[in-house]
Amino acid sequence: MTTVIQQDDVISSIADALQFISYYHPLDFIQAVHQAYEKEANPAAKDAMAQILINSRMCAEGHRPICQDTGIVSAFVEVGMDVRFEGNMTLEDMINEGVRQAYNHPDNVLRASILADPDGARKNTGDNTPAVINYKIVAGNKVEIHVAAKGGGSEAKSKFAMLNPSDSVVDWVLSVVPTMGAGWCPPGILGIGIGGTAEKAMILAKESLLEPINIQELQEQGASNRAEELRLELYDKVNKLGIGAQGLGGLTTVLDIKVKDFPSHAANKAIAVIPNCAATRHTHFTLDGSGPATQTPPSLDDWPEIAWEVGESTRRVDLDTVKPEDVLEWQPGETILLSGKLLTGRDAAHKRMVEMLGNGETLPVDMQGRFIYYVGPVDPVGNEVVGPAGPTTATRMDKFTRTMLEQAGLLGMVGKAERGQVAIDAIKDNKAVYLMAVGGSAYLVSKAIVGSKVVAFEDLGMEAIYEFEVKDMPVTVAVDSNGESVHKTGPQIWKAKIEEGVINVQ
Repeated sequence: MTTVIQQDDVISSIADALQFISYYHPLDFIQAVHQAYEKEANPAAKDAMAQILINSRMCAEGHRPICQDTGIVSAFVEVGMDVRFEGNMTLEDMINEGVRQAYNHPDNVLRASILADPDGARKNTGDNTPAVINYKIVAGNKVEIHVAAKGGGSEAKSKFAMLNPSDSVVDWVLSVVPTMGAGWCPPGILGIGIGGTAEKAMILAKESLLEPINIQELQEQGASNRAEELRLELYDKVNKLGIGAQGLGGLTTVLDIKVKDFPSHAANKAIAVIPNCAATRHTHFTLDGSGPATQTPPSLDDWPEIAWEVGESTRRVDLDTVKPEDVLEWQPGETILLSGKLLTGRDAAHKRMVEMLGNGETLPVDMQGRFIYYVGPVDPVGNEVVGPAGPTTATRMDKFTRTMLEQAGLLGMVGKAERGQVAIDAIKDNKAVYLMAVGGSAYLVSKAIVGSKVVAFEDLGMEAIYEFEVKDMPVTVAVDSNGESVHKTGPQIWKAKIEEGVINVQ
């Protein structure tokens, strides 16, 4: 029997699903993070997970984005052979219209991050279209759609290799995970695709991330095939690397490992790894001709009640009066609360500033002795000063760091995850500092921003330079004025503790 599915039902179902996942984590993810939080022995990693859990509950309550990077949309669509669509759009156009409506929803505007002409003009499409869509034609008279919103920081850490047939998948994964740094915002999930061709392995890895977190159940029942054996072995061995939440060192780096495989050519063993971050966002719905699909909100009782406490040793810093000699006292791993005026800037702004300095031009904003926050905030709604405004991956600004410190006069930077050696050397040489905010806590961070205005490069949209007025914004000293990086020392310390048996990761 043929099922007729209306065009508007596809559009509204996509739009509803994307709004839903922008502010509701999957409950299995929240439960897994909470379990990791309760057993964590590293105070810095435990604090990071507390912020992620608090942020998640706030977003569920306030219906605002979990992360300022509201992601590129991926859709996995299974169309029954006995389905007919009624309307004047292609299915691809229907899905993209749903994305457009979701990201422009007036009550919860989502950040548009998609740029056309990626190696040229890189012009923002303005509505986060187009989505990346994968189709299957299957038996039946229904349409099954999985949608996900994937942040750029985690997507940037994807890995692929064409192994020899005799090469070890486990050895390869364990060799690449440490090279991913913390820009993918652990704790998260690693999706692994094995076999097929190059593109098939990547699709398998991405598709595996849509599955529920169930590693504990698998541990109890035991593996029944090679893919499950790999899941169990890699879950144990990746967590024993000691990378930990936000790369600060600790007991939980991954909440689950997912593996999907496909028959391979005899000469090849394709393998892909794609991480899902602390802003894990996906859902599923079915269209059967009866109307649009709607998502069922979870109960807030399912979220743990976590309190973030300010410790007695926490240092409070006034950004309007801080001096170069002050930062010399700040210790790696120390928690700091920032108040005062904080500039912002990301890739596009840094590129433009460095070009201006190279041409002998004066910058539109005086950076001398100032701090800059690597962020591209979501537009505010209602009476918000700014929308969710979590940090972006700091390593993308590494190549600009020395120029910004030595020619623009910056004193400090705030971002997400580790810095590369080029940036660390520049920080050490200039006695500056790099502070880390927690990735995956964008709405929580935004509540510390009490004022916001664009001060330069307004044409860059969310990548413009803002001046934020912040009050008690929580950060961690990630690279001190001597060049010591907690993202290097933390995992080393915790890996050693795990190997020595001082700490049990299970």
